[in-house]
Amino acid sequence: MARYSLRIKKSARKELEAVARKADRRRIIKRIESLADIPRPPGSQKLYGRERYRIRQGQYRILYTIEQRVLIVHVIKIGHRKDIYRA
Repeated sequence: MARYSLRIKKSARKELEAVARKADRRRIIKRIESLADIPRPPGSQKLYGRERYRIRQGQYRILYTIEQRVLIVHVIKIGHRKDIYRA
């Protein structure tokens, strides 16, 4: 199986930097990097009504899309579970 390229939106990078604990940031980064090998890992869910997926990392959520044809995973948003789904 081919390895996917990772693209992280600029706003998602800022959201990652805003995570208070350094240990949480490291775990989130590791989880994002794992998406390059398995873009739909166990525990990931497709969001209803959208072509987005989400994975959990502790109390944080990572929202992303997958482009199958060109093997790219786009990380769109990173945030705490209480805020992530608000518009």
